Amino acid sequence: MRIVMGAQNCGFGPVSELVAVSRPLHEHERVFVGDGVAAIFARRNPDAFDTVHDISGLSENARSAMIDDLLRGSDHVVSVMDAELVFRSVVARRPVTMVDSLFSFWQLTQPPARIRDLCTTMPRSRFVAADRHLSGLSPHERVVAAHMLATHSVVQNFPGVTERAAGLAAPGEGSEVHLTGPIIDVEGLRNVARTTEPEYDLLINIGGFKNFLLDFDVNNDYLRLLHQWLPDLLRDWPQFRRVLVCGGPFGESRERTIWAAGGRADCRLLRQRELLQVAASTADYLMAPGLTALHESIALGRLPLAIHEQHYAHVFTMRALDGTLFGHAGSRFTDVVPCHPLPENDFAGTAALVELAGRVREDRGLYTKYRRTFNERIEQYLSLTPPQRQHGVEELGKLLNGAPIQSVMTEVLEVVP
Repeated sequence: MRIVMGAQNCGFGPVSELVAVSRPLHEHERVFVGDGVAAIFARRNPDAFDTVHDISGLSENARSAMIDDLLRGSDHVVSVMDAELVFRSVVARRPVTMVDSLFSFWQLTQPPARIRDLCTTMPRSRFVAADRHLSGLSPHERVVAAHMLATHSVVQNFPGVTERAAGLAAPGEGSEVHLTGPIIDVEGLRNVARTTEPEYDLLINIGGFKNFLLDFDVNNDYLRLLHQWLPDLLRDWPQFRRVLVCGGPFGESRERTIWAAGGRADCRLLRQRELLQVAASTADYLMAPGLTALHESIALGRLPLAIHEQHYAHVFTMRALDGTLFGHAGSRFTDVVPCHPLPENDFAGTAALVELAGRVREDRGLYTKYRRTFNERIEQYLSLTPPQRQHGVEELGKLLNGAPIQSVMTEVLEVVP
């Protein structure tokens, strides 16, 4: 079977989940197509695909032509939160599976019945016509529409997922929602050498970072704040002599090393399985609160400390997990500026976080508070006993558990017409 695969170009979460889905499907021909940080990640992990098509530099017409040509030659399509790829697959009359780790996150301003009506009446002749027909939907509503149009809908367990599935259900219509547990690279996690001598004293995972607003060189106040803070981390915590800061901003020849107080912070982008090895062998782990990295850490038996939110989805995640040790212990920008307005909207909320990171970076008093409150969170994290950390891992595991993604995808592909 020839499977065309793509992921939402929004950080590393969607594409790392695509890699986790793809690797066990090695008996099939796996063709990746995508751009931006999704393509960067795919190129860094070429063993997960048989072919990688990076369409980042193509014109809109050339991009569309390549995707449509790949779809015509496919037997099945797998999309991780890429709504456009689902719409194109439907127009191309190809069975498509929509995989989603943020199913309960999507904000709707229109009732599900209205979205379903638009899906039912969507033209199937050309993608341009279908896209125009759905143009009144927000980006979040387009993802929900993609679930309704997909042949199969696979969603990762999280608070609010079952309620969302029930709210979208329409008897006799649409695809069945298949609930899965963590969408992670089970084989890679199983093969990690847990007794390896640690190369680093601390791992900081900031993820892919880049999304619909954030970029490595634009709207990058969070990154600039991080770079400002790293020397202070080395000064304030002399036990962290060797720090690895891993993430998308340090790929594509952007690696750097920061020195301070006799310590060093290496800023690099590792292959996924190399990062898993470091996470398994490093005692202390700070991470941007992305769900995929969190699931990987849980599978490794490591309780990480959440660092400040990069975008609105991180705010949503931390709120949903607030009753857990991980959620309660994590760093938040509200530690620094409790009354900073945060619109309850993906784009506007993310823009507000960009503004806040810029304020903290430029205001000496706010930066001092950021550094102090961050140190307090780290101190509390380091004071946790091994049993307390294990309890934190287990409560997240129970809350987010579900059927293995490999078995769910096997079931889905077996029933493909």
